[in-house]
Amino acid sequence: MITLKTEEQIKRIEEACRLTARLMRRLESFMEPGMSTWEVDKFCYDFIKANNGVPAFLNYAGFPASACISINEEVIHGIPSKKRIIHVGDLVDIDLGINLDGHFSDMARTFIIGETTEEKKQLNTVTEECLRLGIEAAAQKGARIQDIGKAVYKHANAHKYGVVRDYCGHGVGLAVHEEPEIPNYASPYMPNPRIREGMVLAIEPMINLGTAKVRVLKDNWTVVTSDGLPSSHFEDTVAITNDGLRVLTV
Repeated sequence: MITLKTEEQIKRIEEACRLTARLMRRLESFMEPGMSTWEVDKFCYDFIKANNGVPAFLNYAGFPASACISINEEVIHGIPSKKRIIHVGDLVDIDLGINLDGHFSDMARTFIIGETTEEKKQLNTVTEECLRLGIEAAAQKGARIQDIGKAVYKHANAHKYGVVRDYCGHGVGLAVHEEPEIPNYASPYMPNPRIREGMVLAIEPMINLGTAKVRVLKDNWTVVTSDGLPSSHFEDTVAITNDGLRVLTV
């Protein structure tokens, strides 16, 4: 069941989202080559606790960290580790949420560390564009959930990139994951509810340089591309209000 939020609930969710966006901006200047993903995760945990929040992902379904940190061929759900070192040229996806008194955010950004290849730069740019196009599709009068996936898939496919089908966006706000699911493609075999006032959605394209196929590593969390080529991931939380769609993670 899709939970429609009140204006007051959206206001509280937005507070969590704005805090998350602040953390993402801090991370952009904090991360550097030679740093471990464990150090990055600790930075996230300390920031969230210092601002009276709770890391929404920590211990969720057994996940052992505050942030999912996925590098290069890792698509999502990378587990931070003291052994996983960030290098120049890496694509580093940080995906996290904050719980502020029962109101949840969700956001992801893929950062480029130093100079990297043109292939990786373009992949990252196109994935960010996919997010923007998905949000624009959701904002149209009379839009349905699958209009988001249509916009994402069309743009990624035009660049011959793989669009991940095994994982998707979702509702959010009063829990980490809520209905509806928001795939990054369209299909007549999936639900396609109309986008309505009160919905709060986490829209998150996951786009691969090569194949769309993915697999899960033995840690039962880290999702990687089947061909070992890089992946990019961007996510924003948006709300549908009386005044139209509003991006909350800004």
